Amino acid sequence: MSLSKNLESTNTRRHFLKKTALAVTTVLAMSSGAFVSSAYALGAAEKEDLKFGFIKLTDMAPLAIAYEKGYFEDEGLYVQLEAQANWKVLLDRVIDGQLDGAHMLAGQPIAATMGYGTKANIITPISMDLNGNAITVSNKTWEAMKPHVAMEDGKPKHPISASALKPVVESYKDAGKPFKMGMVFPVSTHNYELRYWLAAGGLNPGFYAPHKGDTSGTLNADVQLSVTPPPQMPATMEAGTIEGYCVGEPWNQQAVFKGIGVPVISDNSIQKNNPEKVFGLREDFYEQYPNTTIRVVKAMIRAAHWLDAENNKNRPAAVKILSQPNYVGADYKVIANSMTGTFEYEKGDKRSEPDFNVFFRYNATYPYYSDAIWYMTQMRRWGQISEAQTDSWYKDMAKKVYRPDIYKQAVDELIADGTFKASEFAEVAKTDGFRGVQDDFMDGIPYDGSKPNAYIDSMVIGIKGDKKL
Repeated sequence: MSLSKNLESTNTRRHFLKKTALAVTTVLAMSSGAFVSSAYALGAAEKEDLKFGFIKLTDMAPLAIAYEKGYFEDEGLYVQLEAQANWKVLLDRVIDGQLDGAHMLAGQPIAATMGYGTKANIITPISMDLNGNAITVSNKTWEAMKPHVAMEDGKPKHPISASALKPVVESYKDAGKPFKMGMVFPVSTHNYELRYWLAAGGLNPGFYAPHKGDTSGTLNADVQLSVTPPPQMPATMEAGTIEGYCVGEPWNQQAVFKGIGVPVISDNSIQKNNPEKVFGLREDFYEQYPNTTIRVVKAMIRAAHWLDAENNKNRPAAVKILSQPNYVGADYKVIANSMTGTFEYEKGDKRSEPDFNVFFRYNATYPYYSDAIWYMTQMRRWGQISEAQTDSWYKDMAKKVYRPDIYKQAVDELIADGTFKASEFAEVAKTDGFRGVQDDFMDGIPYDGSKPNAYIDSMVIGIKGDKKL
């Protein structure tokens, strides 16, 4: 099809969709007084043409599904999805307006708003998923770890503690060599999960000291962590530059598929149902285009629901979409290994993990303040927040970035549309933005988002109290 015909077809489709949307709104308004206020509460999108960025990971799925299933178009939005080279480029392009929003690391909007790195007011109106990461080590490291790993029925007993890695790291120290591992970005979930796992096993992953100009994160480190973009993780480990990494899928399963490494723990075993990616956009974008933003969130909630519907029955179809080169571009079998309810550790050791990827269950899409605060406790624990802060500072910062008010407007509209029942968001309707005390971390230390300083001080390894490196 020629470009001119393509544009003509697109414009015709837009005209049809707009007329259809107007007709539906009118019918709703006329048919039931209960819907009149809601039908008119949300106006048309102020900006229709949008470009969103993503990194080639399976947890970008809500964006792909919202596009492929027509949920964006149902909201009068015409979206381009564009893969980005790395997380820094993605954030920079959102900040300078080249992208209207993006699939982001949960720590990115928080760090940007705090001014750690590039200062910008970025908000999060919806969480994109729970879980989805794992820690993988090279074959060489795995063979050295195995004598220290408990066995059960002839197979390694999971989850595997970093205490099994400790003798390996000590052997490197004795030989005068650094033990190196990779993570995807300094404020990524992967960085904090890898650090949490190492510290719980008695290994110090190192500290940051930005007030001294040191942002390497390797001060006093037993294990040196460095940044590698997700798709490059397997090749970097295969080359011997790093001995292991923490990354999202499909790049752990790719290591198994290629026979170059062994995943030792999924992040769902580090913290059950931990928050992972978010959708981030500039605060001034929302202020200028509030209806557009709410409509984006509506489409993404629908996509998340489709992904988890009826015990993941749509996952094979989702994997087929994600395997396309314009999305994740990995082999179908590699993506399916984790997305369809299983996860393979050593070759042939495939285990049931139905919640390895969660997009809608357990209120996965709700942007909890306590999730934002947990990330900040880890930033403080490892020195990215140099100075001690009050509990109220953490809460106020969380409320600047995480925007459940926008999310709830989108939910109200979806209920008014008849797309969802109010009962499907019962927990969301009554929450104050805090999950309550969570005691499902691998080291058994409970987390209360309303008491961040007490939580930081409860950690065995890490910066505590008023300490400053």
